[in-house]
Amino acid sequence: MKPVLRSGEAGFGAAFDRLLGRSLDDTARVEPAVRQIVDAVRDRGDEALVAYTERFDGVRRAAADLRVPEAELEAAYRSIPAADRDALELAARRIEAFHAHQRERSWFVEEDGAILGQRVTPLEAVGLYVPGGKASYPSSVLMNALPARVAGVARIAMVCPTPGGEANPHVWAAAWIAGVREVYRVGGAQAVAALAYGTAAIPAVDKIVGPGNIYVATAKRLVYGRVDIDMVAGPSEILVVSDGSGDPAWVAADLLSQAEHDEMATAVLVTTDPAFGRAVAAAVEDQLERLPRQRTARASWDARGGIFAVDTLDDACALANRFAPEHLELAVERPWEALGRIRHAGAIFLGHHTPEALGDYAAGPNHVLPTAGTARFFSPLGVHDFVKRSSVLAFSVGGLAALAPQVVHVARLEGLEAHARAAEIRVGEGQGSRSKVQRARGGNREP
Repeated sequence: MKPVLRSGEAGFGAAFDRLLGRSLDDTARVEPAVRQIVDAVRDRGDEALVAYTERFDGVRRAAADLRVPEAELEAAYRSIPAADRDALELAARRIEAFHAHQRERSWFVEEDGAILGQRVTPLEAVGLYVPGGKASYPSSVLMNALPARVAGVARIAMVCPTPGGEANPHVWAAAWIAGVREVYRVGGAQAVAALAYGTAAIPAVDKIVGPGNIYVATAKRLVYGRVDIDMVAGPSEILVVSDGSGDPAWVAADLLSQAEHDEMATAVLVTTDPAFGRAVAAAVEDQLERLPRQRTARASWDARGGIFAVDTLDDACALANRFAPEHLELAVERPWEALGRIRHAGAIFLGHHTPEALGDYAAGPNHVLPTAGTARFFSPLGVHDFVKRSSVLAFSVGGLAALAPQVVHVARLEGLEAHARAAEIRVGEGQGSRSKVQRARGGNREP
């Protein structure tokens, strides 16, 4: 059974620091192989794409057959049980409604002869990567596609591997529900490269989003700059802050909900009640015995799990901020009071009746979240990831005349004479005859 480590005792700090050591640097070990794939698809297009699909998925397809017909997507939607459709459609409605609140609007202000503002426009084309094979997640389709739709993205192209030629009907159905009609049977680093550089079969996009294995994550990192990406995500993680209230079995279930994802997932409990921590540890052992993904969850819990006891809730929140978890549960009596002490977390779940699993599927907020401590500076995927902002400037004659002397002064301060003259020539200073400003005013250029 997992021991409860108490603050001030030997080994507490070292154990917590070890869990803090998670990183995204593992992509470096596969980078040479991934770079070879990316370069091949960039240089040889569909020829390489087809070859790698046959090599890794065991399916030989012509490039023209990579795209899934719309009729097949609709058929998959109609083939799944009605209860499954209802669940996915409910989740889609809630996800779309939540993200509608994130829409940004263009704005303009007028002052001193100038109109300044910001114009917000959606990206034109986005690529959505969806895992296939053993890891098939229709929820990922909804979480990635719907914010793009809300943002107004005109083209959403989805790629998904089909090992052995087998497609997951729930993934195809989720694409149909989310309004995605451009879907390709291709995955891995080769799919990322095709989206980034474009091939005859798969036109290039402007941004690539969606989860994948280490090869996909590495490919996304390599093509960043050619296209934008959402983030390079690591294994799942959860940190639960507890004051000893609530049911230990509930907390144990929440910890295991992340441990079952991946052997490298991290699950941590920080509590002010050591006895509660011991009860959670016992509940984890009991639930592990009956968990279908016991082997994965056990490996994660043994290697990347931890229970830490601290003196106060302030201490617990301080550790949570140091960890900056992907998922943070505040399983305390007064969660809204504790919320004010949290600075770094991808998603925050308040109270005993808000398990992390709600956020994964049907609550509405996005489940694409920063991992490995990057919640210190990254945010969840949202509508803002699918738009871009352009600054807008429009000056009148008087507005230019008022500001030009300062522009000229700073330009010459930096040794950029052409910058200075570009302003001077319009207000009648420097070289040339009468400026447009003076002609508009009917005046002459002063010496």
